[in-house]
Amino acid sequence: MRLLFLGDIVGRSGRNAVVETLPALIEERRLDFVVVNGENAAGGFGITEDIHAAILDAGADVVTTGNHAFDQREALVFAERQDRFLRPTNFPAGTPGKGSGLFTARNGARVLVINVMGRVFMDALDDPFAAIDRELAACPLGEQADALVIDFHAEASSEKQAAAFHVDGRATLLVGTHTHVPTSDYRVLAGGTAYQTDVGMCGDYDSVIGMDKEEPLRRFLTKVPGERFSAARGEATLAGLAVEVDDNTGLATGVAPFRQGGVLAETIPSFWVD
Repeated sequence: MRLLFLGDIVGRSGRNAVVETLPALIEERRLDFVVVNGENAAGGFGITEDIHAAILDAGADVVTTGNHAFDQREALVFAERQDRFLRPTNFPAGTPGKGSGLFTARNGARVLVINVMGRVFMDALDDPFAAIDRELAACPLGEQADALVIDFHAEASSEKQAAAFHVDGRATLLVGTHTHVPTSDYRVLAGGTAYQTDVGMCGDYDSVIGMDKEEPLRRFLTKVPGERFSAARGEATLAGLAVEVDDNTGLATGVAPFRQGGVLAETIPSFWVD
């Protein structure tokens, strides 16, 4: 089974790159299941229902989010009716939408996707470790789920690493999102869980974490607030993580970064090449 996780879509250039590239990528690389983090897809802040639909129409199986999940107020409404839209599962009780879902891959496998948000340097939410444990107990890998993907949306590398070791052997993949910069520590842990501290973003890397350079730079230089940040609109790089999954155990047998377009060096997983 082949999984692909694409990092945070940032702005128009990022979402156009995903929508235009993903259909052919799924066909050519025979991808069974695709998760996309879409929390910055609407001008860098949140996601609309039309953008969510466009990502799904391009072939994504589920869209995850994070701290910007509800920056676009319409998300508070469509989160209730869109089963393939996830917000962090450790948001407070009563938050619209859901934080996990069991989905069917193209090969018929059952894939549990969990969206969770860290607390270090982030909002004070419910314990993400306890939230993950509840989800895993309700739908264990190898029983109700044939594969299990966790989007851990967090600032601190230490929190993401600790979460990965906490679920090692119980999840197919735990991947970090939020910082928009891809890390080089992708690997399969001892228990069989694939991991990367941060997958990066799908957006213009000639930017400050996806935002047009001028306003962030001006703020760093002057410490004076100014105009609202706007998403950079240059050519986007698609940044993701590819995982090969053992059909018997649901654990990872291979993991590699995927990058295409823009200013970052292209990287194609070796196990995608026949």
